[in-house]
Amino acid sequence: MTVPETYGLGPIEVTAITGGAVEMIAPLTGPGYSVAGCSGGGGVSSAGGGVELSCDEGTEATVNDAMSLEVVEILNTAAVLRIEPAGRETERPC
Repeated sequence: MTVPETYGLGPIEVTAITGGAVEMIAPLTGPGYSVAGCSGGGGVSSAGGGVELSCDEGTEATVNDAMSLEVVEILNTAAVLRIEPAGRETERPC
């Protein structure tokens, strides 16, 4: 998935979907990254580096204080992700 440059990431690639988590990787387009809300790892190398994320179903994460990522649902080998600008209020059904 291609995301806006302002998020500080290149295209996000889903590398695995397990029964309870979605694993993703994305190249960094800025000098670093921050992740709050799901387990994150990765690093920056002289070749551009990248970030790896593993997020459980129902998890909401904030990446680089710019992007909100939510794993809405995991269905066998497919997942529904919601990506939007961080801090954006969305209506959710009760």
